[in-house]
Amino acid sequence: MAFTSSSLLLFLLCFFQSLCLYSVSSSPNKPLLLPLTHSLSLSLSSSSSFPSQSYLLKFSSLRSADRFHSSRRRRRQLPLPLAAGADYTLSLSISSTTVSLYLDTGSDLLWFPCSPFQCILCENKPLYSPSLPPPPSSHPLPCSSHLCSAAHSSLPISDLCAAALCPLDAIETSSCSPSSHPCPLLYYAYGDGSLLASLRRGHLSLISSLSLSNFTFACAHSALAEPLGVAGFGRGPLSLPSQLAKLSPFLASRFSYCLIYHSFLPHRLLRPSPLILGRSSTISFTYTPLLHIHKNPFFYSVSLLSISVGRVTIPASSQLVSRGMVVDSGTTFTMLPGEMHRRLAAEFQRQMGRRGFIRATGAEERTGLGPCYEYGKGRNESQRVPGMGLHFAGNASLWLPTRNYFLGFESQGERVGCLMVISGGDEVEGEEEDGGDDSGGGPAGTLGNFQQQGIEVVYDLEMERIGFARRRCGELWDSVSRG
Repeated sequence: MAFTSSSLLLFLLCFFQSLCLYSVSSSPNKPLLLPLTHSLSLSLSSSSSFPSQSYLLKFSSLRSADRFHSSRRRRRQLPLPLAAGADYTLSLSISSTTVSLYLDTGSDLLWFPCSPFQCILCENKPLYSPSLPPPPSSHPLPCSSHLCSAAHSSLPISDLCAAALCPLDAIETSSCSPSSHPCPLLYYAYGDGSLLASLRRGHLSLISSLSLSNFTFACAHSALAEPLGVAGFGRGPLSLPSQLAKLSPFLASRFSYCLIYHSFLPHRLLRPSPLILGRSSTISFTYTPLLHIHKNPFFYSVSLLSISVGRVTIPASSQLVSRGMVVDSGTTFTMLPGEMHRRLAAEFQRQMGRRGFIRATGAEERTGLGPCYEYGKGRNESQRVPGMGLHFAGNASLWLPTRNYFLGFESQGERVGCLMVISGGDEVEGEEEDGGDDSGGGPAGTLGNFQQQGIEVVYDLEMERIGFARRRCGELWDSVSRG
């Protein structure tokens, strides 16, 4: 799909205007509004044809499944590399070096490529941010730092300094030189790939008037299939919100985003999605408490109790109740355990059949989604689709807009619609290692960013809860920017 020069101009005007809004000082207790850009919008500046919806749906469903399965494994890891066409980017400055990174609430580290940098399996991926030399005003993180220990899965500082070849007497007296004995290189295994990085400290600037000194980040020297980098917004001590709390507890206590609808059509991405740091606690949300999962402490996991399809309520599996569903900005589609998904799909299929919808099995094969149906345009057609609601602990219910879980699109000349919730499959040996204890293993499900469109999601770190509210995200941007 080609785009006109007027479309590109409109996008650029909107984007740069959003950046200019924050070139002035922000008061200590005023929310900070930042623009999130969907990676699909990068195609607006490309003269090549844009991939079809069917291709993007198939690609994103596979990547969502890969990311979900990697998160269920017990070992310390980053999530799988996020798929282009499925993620949101945030621009910021590290020691005067401007980078554009994926926003990821499922990661707890900020990293970007630094030279020398090798990206494995990146031949067909555009290098949105070229590898940069380590920022000149940054310096290595010492092996004696507690953040070095946190990055290395809480290994003792003495072990880390020994790995950094610090002399024994210096280890005993905690006097290892930061310059000659930095924190050892960090190896993260994630899914079928890996990341090798050095940890450094520098100045983080979200806007020109807001700078955080001694911010710890990672300079990646090699990565698998991910040339861009990640801004981790997870619950760990290395995440951006955790480190921002030292400068501004107000900004770090609550953050939210509201993702503008795109339906995998880039011409709908002419406006940025708002990311709000320091979201007011007086704004109305439906809240559910965060779970504390000791084997996955960095995820934002909430307890899913049931799912409604029309007037039928399907109880959630015990894993979704105890191990939770991760609210994740970096996964495209919502993932459910195999048995739960089978019950949901069967009930959805039953109700769609009773309403006269005809199956479109060809679309299921092309997209990896299902069940799919012949689906015309128009409001009357969407009103025939049964409603869907997610019911969480704390008496919190989130009724999804129809297009968040059943998307209509063109597929080889026919108009179809597919259920946009994916099966994560049944757990296999090695994914749950506690003798069947539902509290063990990784998260049981994921609430993907596609299902979060048109919904403001607030991460209330102070009260340890997640909130949801239906919003018009473009209007929210306008209202917050006006103050």
